[in-house]
Amino acid sequence: MSTATTGLPEGRYGRSGGEQADDRKLKVIGSVLAVALTVLIGYFAYHYVVQNKISGEVITFQSSAHSVRIHLEVRKDADAKGYCTIRSQSDDQTEVGRADFHFDGHYTQIDKVVTLRTTAPGTTAELLGCHAD
Repeated sequence: MSTATTGLPEGRYGRSGGEQADDRKLKVIGSVLAVALTVLIGYFAYHYVVQNKISGEVITFQSSAHSVRIHLEVRKDADAKGYCTIRSQSDDQTEVGRADFHFDGHYTQIDKVVTLRTTAPGTTAELLGCHAD
């Protein structure tokens, strides 16, 4: 008595057509999500670069017991309004002062000496960034 079967052993010769279709669907969904994420990152990067109309640089600074005088150079579009954030730290890298300095007007370059009040003598003057309003 022989018990021959006409079907192939399960799992021996690869997956069935239904399982391969499921894999294709997952690949398509993954590709669509990857493209959408790339477009989203590109959109935010473009708007960050285009909308950032103000940039600045600390030229020099002088510190005293309770303040830091900072020579700040700001470059901006003629119609841009915004602010630059500056901070100062002590010798042990504790933040002793932070402030926003606002700029507007039709000038494209502004050289200004600003005073940052501190809680202790500051040994640094660091520009954290400039942002348009």
